[in-house]
Amino acid sequence: MIKFENVGLRYGMGPEVLRDLTFEIAPRSFQFLTGPSGAGKTSLMRLLFLSLRPTRGLITVFGHETSRLGRADLPQLRRRIGVVFQDFRLLDHLTTYENVALPLRVVGREEAEYRADVVDLLNWVGLGERMHVLPPVLSGGEKQRAAIARALITKPEVLLADEPTGNVDPPLARRLLRLFVELNRLGTSVVIATHDLTLMEQFDARRMILADGRIQIDE
Repeated sequence: MIKFENVGLRYGMGPEVLRDLTFEIAPRSFQFLTGPSGAGKTSLMRLLFLSLRPTRGLITVFGHETSRLGRADLPQLRRRIGVVFQDFRLLDHLTTYENVALPLRVVGREEAEYRADVVDLLNWVGLGERMHVLPPVLSGGEKQRAAIARALITKPEVLLADEPTGNVDPPLARRLLRLFVELNRLGTSVVIATHDLTLMEQFDARRMILADGRIQIDE
């Protein structure tokens, strides 16, 4: 689904922060992206989401070589990728329900078409009773689950999650990971960026380890 070939990335005239990255994200796969702080995990996630272009090398997403795509072509590919940001990025003036439904509204879907799907998804992540409250009222864990629901509402083929358990306690972190595992079981490829080794040890999954700008795959 996603293929990197000798990819490198630098910001401006600085040194490469990522170099010689060659790997694939297979359909229905589950993997952790890990490494020390400053290793470049967030930069790699941005490359995966197509919000950055590589300085060199080739990235192929759903059969499209991204260097050959224009800016107008990228949104259609991005809609096939769900993203859970570390800082949630919920809109405080919208209810939980409205935040989750927003990606569907943006593409012109009518509420009558998607309301049942949004309600079902909020129930699935345990927010059925919180769908009509605003984000400032939600706890950190509830905001995280709302962000996950928003990423899933478009039924993405790939889900990228940047430190999705970094702001919650260990029991909730395990619950969130089980949601990702269940999503993967249903057919979505999952990439989770995390530095929590204890959490990773509880799940049998491929590890992509970033260090010094390079990647090592631990199957």
